[in-house]
Amino acid sequence: MMFRNYNTLWDTNFWIVAQMSQLNEAIARYHRLLETEPFNDLAWADTLTEQMRQHHLSSGTHRVAPVLRPHFISQRQYTNLVRATESLHCAMDRIERLTLSSPALMSRMAMLPAEKMLASVDPGYSYLSVTSLLNAHLNNGTLQVIGAQDDAPAEVVSSDVLNDLFYEAPPMVEFRKRSPVLKLDGTGALLRSVSQAWKEFGGTVKPNIGILEFRQPFQSGETGETALLFELFRKHGYETEIVSPDQLEYRHGVLRRGNFEIQVVYRRLRVSEFLVRFDLNHPLVRAYRDRTVCVINSFRSELSRKRAVFDLLTDDAVTQSFPAAERKAIREFIPWTRVVAASNTTYHDQSIDLPAFIQSNREKLVLKPNDDDGERQTFVGTDLDDSGWERALKTAMRSSYVVQEVSAPLQCEFPLHRYGSIEMKEMYVDVHPHAFLGKVSGCSAYVAPAAKNGFSTVSGLAPTFILESR
Repeated sequence: MMFRNYNTLWDTNFWIVAQMSQLNEAIARYHRLLETEPFNDLAWADTLTEQMRQHHLSSGTHRVAPVLRPHFISQRQYTNLVRATESLHCAMDRIERLTLSSPALMSRMAMLPAEKMLASVDPGYSYLSVTSLLNAHLNNGTLQVIGAQDDAPAEVVSSDVLNDLFYEAPPMVEFRKRSPVLKLDGTGALLRSVSQAWKEFGGTVKPNIGILEFRQPFQSGETGETALLFELFRKHGYETEIVSPDQLEYRHGVLRRGNFEIQVVYRRLRVSEFLVRFDLNHPLVRAYRDRTVCVINSFRSELSRKRAVFDLLTDDAVTQSFPAAERKAIREFIPWTRVVAASNTTYHDQSIDLPAFIQSNREKLVLKPNDDDGERQTFVGTDLDDSGWERALKTAMRSSYVVQEVSAPLQCEFPLHRYGSIEMKEMYVDVHPHAFLGKVSGCSAYVAPAAKNGFSTVSGLAPTFILESR
């Protein structure tokens, strides 16, 4: 399927080949630069590693960015990525509002009763998600959006800081002399979206912000995205503290941590995580229901995080009244998805028995947990034999899973800094467009080894730049 924007086809195959050729030439040139003086002694890479540590982008031996090369996308790729994903955000917003008003659709989301109750509470502003990202495969001439994240996702600030560091790294300075690139910005849009949601909530003064995350008893400092968010909010005049749910209390209509009063909660934990440890009488929930605290993202934004939302989006019976542009974007950019159950459904206008269809189409399907909690396994059909796939299907039938048409990520070679030398490694690349109040501003890239199965310490972010046309 060709990658199209939301209302027109992309140009001819000739254009796609030309764009890919330009990107491949840029990658090859960057790799050649690393083999020349003064870059091949890797002193610059050691300096970059230290800069990442100073900017909360590394912990111990783990670096947020394991690679030494940026991920490049063309200007036209980015323009069409923005158009396509903004159209999908409109469709997702529409499906979530339908779900909130329809018990039948809500039941298909396979949410816990407490999650449904929290989703029913009006957050005090009209946006289902203030800040969010989509997980997309941008592979040559194709785009497939395979997931979403809506709990005030990571990567937004980390990506901007990482891009700044790489932009001024010596190899990139040399590279930019012949190949101009454009940095992407998300932090400005993040700040504007938080301010806009607060104003719609009714805020008239600059609020105190509590960045909400679970904190370990032994945790003495902040690292990663949380620390960067803390510095960002403080830099722009917000009184900010990092708080854990167990530290909160609600008295006389005020949510607080000790003497620190909180007007905005920037939520950095999933609803499912919260509900494992706390009930609906928690101070945060009571303040939220009383609308005395503005929660970003709201608890109802969790609807987008459930992969079952793609079941509804790819069901023509649900979306038949949607605008034509949104239905077109869904068809082109979201792979067919269904909640796994003993039921009959449709697959590209054909009626099917879902379990039987899954069993007999292993090579083009993947089974994913409905809630990406990191505890349940994803099963890729091509990674298993028939008996292994049968066992995976039984697991999916017993739990909350979706089945989705498999989508191939971009695979390309990246240089890694390991043990004092450069190692070239094949990596998969996922692109994450960042959206603020439904409008895309910037994107990040997540890279992981292309080898199947197994945990890897070299997964993480790659700086992402737009390669400007010559």
